[in-house]
Amino acid sequence: MRTKSSIINISVGLGNQLIITFLSFFSRTVFIQTLGIDYLGVNGLFTNILAMLSLAEAGIGSSIIYNLYKPVAENDKEKMIMLMKLYKKAYLVIALVVLVLGLSIMPFLNYFVKDTNVAHIHLIYFVFLVNTVTPYLFQYKSSFLNVSQKGYIVTGMFSISSIVSTSLKIVILYTTQNYVVYLIIDSLITLINSFILSLIVDRLYPFLKEKITKQIDHLTKSNLVKNIKAIILQNVGTYLIFGTDNIIISYYVSVAAVGLYSNYFMLIDICRTFVNQIFNNIYHSIGNLVAKESKEKIYRVYRVTMFLNFWLYSLLAIGLFIMIEPFIRLWIGPTFLMDKLVLIVLVVTFYERGMRNSISTVKTTAGIFHEDRFVPLCQAAVNLVLSIILVQYIGIAGVFIGTLISAIVVPFWTTPYFVYKKVFHKSIFRYFLRYFYYAAVGLGTCLITSYITNLVVVENIVSLGLKALLCLFIPNLIYILLFRKTDEYKYLLGIAKGMLTRVQRKVTPKGSSESF
Repeated sequence: MRTKSSIINISVGLGNQLIITFLSFFSRTVFIQTLGIDYLGVNGLFTNILAMLSLAEAGIGSSIIYNLYKPVAENDKEKMIMLMKLYKKAYLVIALVVLVLGLSIMPFLNYFVKDTNVAHIHLIYFVFLVNTVTPYLFQYKSSFLNVSQKGYIVTGMFSISSIVSTSLKIVILYTTQNYVVYLIIDSLITLINSFILSLIVDRLYPFLKEKITKQIDHLTKSNLVKNIKAIILQNVGTYLIFGTDNIIISYYVSVAAVGLYSNYFMLIDICRTFVNQIFNNIYHSIGNLVAKESKEKIYRVYRVTMFLNFWLYSLLAIGLFIMIEPFIRLWIGPTFLMDKLVLIVLVVTFYERGMRNSISTVKTTAGIFHEDRFVPLCQAAVNLVLSIILVQYIGIAGVFIGTLISAIVVPFWTTPYFVYKKVFHKSIFRYFLRYFYYAAVGLGTCLITSYITNLVVVENIVSLGLKALLCLFIPNLIYILLFRKTDEYKYLLGIAKGMLTRVQRKVTPKGSSESF
């Protein structure tokens, strides 16, 4: 059942991602042509600032969701109701806190926004703030769908709303070139989408509306408080690591530089979101697995997810390294290219961060929050110090080099240490042996692919497509040849064959037969 739910969620997620990717490119092209690079920079800057305010959420949701896995798996309706009521109250408080904090920052916006001619900065920021606060009012219900392994409903709704929202925004940009109206449309669609999801949850799980007087038991409450304290520290650290890049670039370089970086970020984030569509849905299945199965079975499934993680992230990292520059040159012109060093560091960071997905999933779903609560803060301190120093000497690349070094210094080894010690009860040496083997294979594959694809000179969309096909074909061929006899490959191949068989049964009419 877990595998079936994951496959449904993944299939819907990937379909959604293809649609969103196409719309993102079209929308970004129109955005640049009608509003320009400064508006692109402001868009990225305000996204970072409001991500900082979202720290008010501080892991309350993650902790409550962790506590929901077991009652959902055991169909303990009473406990589900108690936790969901607590979840609802928590998010109402969060929405209020984010709104107040957001309003308090408005008088100081001019300190962050430098060298730009963008008008109505404060109004733009306010609409961004409303768009950030609104989803919190309904967050607890959409999260319940994910825990119940019905994330495909959330994804489907998001896909529909994204298509409608992006289409309307493109029309507005073409007809009015009004950025404020562009943002207001986004807010309205987000509100409508959240409201519809709320109605769906009410219909699917009517028992959640039942009133009970019983309170959450002391042990669950104490665990919640303990985990929330730990996740507060983790989320603050995580924001200081990944959420401050645009602010540092805007302050030390310019808003226009944020705009240049935002194109690279969008392409890399599309790839990250593509993989996350798979792992976010597996995440909730693993949560269910951790709640019910043995350590050995969890470990076997983890090894498969690590292998899949490597295959997908290395494949996309190779593609990004080879394709980003020719794609941007053909898409919006060579003036939007950044230094080669920036690209290399961004791609390596993408791979390193992505390779922690499988181990981080086990850590989170196993409830390991308290043990490594100070790790993100340590990483954040290293990141901020290095980024601020290096940006003044080597420019934008210094910001990302600081982020990469801080990741290698801290979570690169702490996350597997806690999981292997507390969940698997195995030597961490096994993790690093497998990790560096995969890294060596990925690097060798990248060099081979890069050498071959350099023979293709990109002059038009046909040659770009040929280069992309080589980036897809060569790494996959190498990986199949290297890993075809491993248990992990055979396991995934079995799932793929099962999916094809089910599709074939649905497509082939009953009673039909073939003769040879």
